[in-house]
Amino acid sequence: MPCCHYYMLQEGGDAAFTVNVSQLTFGPGAIAETGDRARELGLERVALFTDKRLAALPFVETVQRSLREAGVDYAVYADVEVEPTDASFQAAAQFAQDGRFDGFVSVGGGSVIDTCKAANLFATHPAELAAYVNAPIGEGRPVPGPLMPHIACPTTSGTGSETTGVAVFDFVAKKLKTGIASKHMIPTMALVDPDTAATLPATVLAASGFDALSHALECYTCRPHTMRPRAARPSVRPLYNGANPWSDLPAREALRLVGRYLVRAVADRADTEARGQMTYAATLAGMAFGNGGCHLPHGMSYAVAGLVRDFRAADYPQAHPMVPHGMAVILNAPSVYRFTANACPERHLDGAADLGADIRGATSADAGEIVARRIIEMMQATQFPHGLAAVGYREADAGALAEGAFPQKRLLDNSPRPATKEDLAELFRGAMRYW
Repeated sequence: MPCCHYYMLQEGGDAAFTVNVSQLTFGPGAIAETGDRARELGLERVALFTDKRLAALPFVETVQRSLREAGVDYAVYADVEVEPTDASFQAAAQFAQDGRFDGFVSVGGGSVIDTCKAANLFATHPAELAAYVNAPIGEGRPVPGPLMPHIACPTTSGTGSETTGVAVFDFVAKKLKTGIASKHMIPTMALVDPDTAATLPATVLAASGFDALSHALECYTCRPHTMRPRAARPSVRPLYNGANPWSDLPAREALRLVGRYLVRAVADRADTEARGQMTYAATLAGMAFGNGGCHLPHGMSYAVAGLVRDFRAADYPQAHPMVPHGMAVILNAPSVYRFTANACPERHLDGAADLGADIRGATSADAGEIVARRIIEMMQATQFPHGLAAVGYREADAGALAEGAFPQKRLLDNSPRPATKEDLAELFRGAMRYW
């Protein structure tokens, strides 16, 4: 049986794929271009989104100064929560609706950029929160049309949110993570400045770096676009096309860079080369999965984040329990790839090799174990938790975790190998401890 990723058209599948990306500027000092870029877009009054910790750092002042020098009025919203919730999305949306803005600027990690996307959405197309949330958790209503311009300035090297149309949040009442996805939510411009990575604490950089790894590897190994059912009309083709020849390119380069630089970047804050390359890898991975999509590790991560008990990660806010997103994702990954490898072993071996694994003499039967072992090696080298048990879960929780993950159809349906609820429970059991 040939690998599912040869892009041979399946009956009823979609022969075409669509690429949606932000206009991108990358390089040291890029964040200082914000004001001129806002003027280029014709903006006069913008909402500047950040969070309280970031607001005290120099690069937020750099953006403010740039806006002032360009003659662009702005109001700062610094109440973004790390790992946003439905309540924090709604508070941000209220600020955006009240402020009479004609554009948005976000300076921060994925939490800030995602919150800004949501605020822009609800200020432009007001509705109840659940209206646009992915079905079956929400209504899954399509976003009606374009949003106001949004300039995204990422400060963590992992989420890739500056190039995607996805906004993720904790739905507290439902005890799970979910999101809103639309091509209209892709930021208009991304100003990616690797200098911002110099301030990242080790655990934050490791978690965001593993998120970038996961974006790239899930995208490269997910179901191909030719197996996704053809949309009723081209304009409603989903944001996640499935793996495709275009998304393969940034995904594999991102994996190569993560494999080479992640451990170095975590180990030494002064290693500007490694941290800069991780910033570039994160953006490439965002471009990849923003068009191809992710699958099981991300789908399972939402339950891990939503059902957290008492875990608090070093270098993150300690006010309430939280499993950081990149951590919640990567803890599932080795277990998942042992399961999915037989659907497309060549892709799993390619991914392992890009991450730096030695695949000489490897057979298709070895693929899942080789990629799992390489990820585990990187987790150990960055002093990451040894599995779900290290963040407070027990094997007895596998059923509840599976129940929480199973509604994430947008992600689960993108897997190269279908997973039942029972499969998910077994995968969670396999992720409890790796060493």
